[in-house]
Amino acid sequence: MTDTGSDALAELGDRAKALVDRGRLVELTKDLVGVASPTGGEAPLAEWIARSMSERGVEATTQPIGVGASNAWGWIGDRDGPSLLLYAPLDTVTAGDAEEDTPWAAAELRPDMAAEPFEEHGWVVGLGAHNPKGHAACVLMAVEALVDAGATDALDGRLLAGFGCLGMPANRRAPDLLDGHGAGCLALVEQLKPDAAVIAKSGWAVSHTEVGLVWFTVTVHGTHTYVGSRHLMAYRSAIGDAAAIINGLEDWFPVWAAETDDGFNTPQGVVASVDGGVARATAFTPASCSFTVDLRIAPATTPEQAEETFTAKVGELAAGVGATVDVERTVSIPGTETDPTHPIIAGAIEAWEAESGVAHEPIRGLSGATDANILRSAGVPTARVGLPKVSAPGVDVDFAYGMNAVNPDDQVRLTRQLIDTVCRWFAEPVEARS
Repeated sequence: MTDTGSDALAELGDRAKALVDRGRLVELTKDLVGVASPTGGEAPLAEWIARSMSERGVEATTQPIGVGASNAWGWIGDRDGPSLLLYAPLDTVTAGDAEEDTPWAAAELRPDMAAEPFEEHGWVVGLGAHNPKGHAACVLMAVEALVDAGATDALDGRLLAGFGCLGMPANRRAPDLLDGHGAGCLALVEQLKPDAAVIAKSGWAVSHTEVGLVWFTVTVHGTHTYVGSRHLMAYRSAIGDAAAIINGLEDWFPVWAAETDDGFNTPQGVVASVDGGVARATAFTPASCSFTVDLRIAPATTPEQAEETFTAKVGELAAGVGATVDVERTVSIPGTETDPTHPIIAGAIEAWEAESGVAHEPIRGLSGATDANILRSAGVPTARVGLPKVSAPGVDVDFAYGMNAVNPDDQVRLTRQLIDTVCRWFAEPVEARS
């Protein structure tokens, strides 16, 4: 693009950034929070987003994926030119329903865990207000501001706004629903085939890389017997052996993280669930006890390498207590990275520095996986940038509250950064964007 074209895009960006409105972001966030969208149940929210974009002059539609699940997307600009996707997921890992969420996520459903938005501490609070809906609001606001600033006729290419279902790292919540793990994002990218993408997801810095994940189910075998016969028959407690192996893994996970740290990612591991025995038959021991593990992997580690290392560790721990075990790998999503010199990464960092007024420093030691892995695995160069978690003196921000509260001032900053990133990318020569 000529210098004149670059200047015109910079002016477009300045006009659009001036239109970013804090009150509108609060309104959008509350609207998004107010429509519950647990994994597999995002269709009503996707329909609301498509209507909202259409009302603001954006060509928009939904993309049904399965029963209850749907993406939303829209576009502005030149249909035939290179395309950039601004993306945000839609689903929350909890449902905002006490019957489903308690006691798993909390002893009781707190106000911030319900799909009923309110304000406190100057923040918008409600289920998913920060992650993912605060980010989706920023993408919507960025597109609205760009449209109002004249981007529809000014862009040399197509700007896409995508909002994906089935994004959480979670299996289906009910038999008639679908698994998460980025299934909605995959369907969207297969249809839209963007040339580059920016995903709005937690963390106020630009990232070109992130971990993947491997899920395992470990089954520990024992003997089914009766408490009254424990001293009279062969006895092997599957639950006791599982506990010993779990404790050994908890000691090993930090070792794994340190050994596979790549300078940006510090892959973690957790034991997420345990299943053994039945409460109605407390007098009897189970023939087996199983537990599940999420092991994060840096891009340089393949799922196969992780499985080999993990299986060997479990075998070592099992041998230490004389247990018999089986290990099954159930889910694999590789870690990914985009060349940090790619225009979408460089432009996002320049936009971040312009908005922040300081030199960019990546967030290190991360272990979260997002739909960015789905985009990059599909060959789409992708930058990730997002909102910081809320904080204030005297306010206790635990994991759930951090997911469910957002500072609109931070949303203004992120929205302006997204707009600037869009304009910098479209200012690149066509050959650099294709």
